[in-house]
Amino acid sequence: MNMTLKKASEVNTAPLVVTGLIGGWLTARETGVRPIGGVPLALLGGYAARTWFTRHGAAGAALVGAYVGAFGLSHPLAKKIGSWPAVIAATSLATAAAAWSDSTA
Repeated sequence: MNMTLKKASEVNTAPLVVTGLIGGWLTARETGVRPIGGVPLALLGGYAARTWFTRHGAAGAALVGAYVGAFGLSHPLAKKIGSWPAVIAATSLATAAAAWSDSTA
């Protein structure tokens, strides 16, 4: 099987961010194994990071930071507002950063 990835410059990262954050949370919730939720989070975040670094060079690290920060922010926020609303809020933040990145490329 031969698999070819899109060129990094052609990837829309906002859907990747949404799928990585929500998919990671959902995977952890449904399996009951939190570390497994890190698989979609890391894979899709890595794929988005590839585009951010291609488009923005070292400044792409800020978007990686936003993605990882949104994941981290969702945890303490979940204690205050619940896990589902926290994941949605964090995903919105990270998606906005990714969409902004795509619009400025």
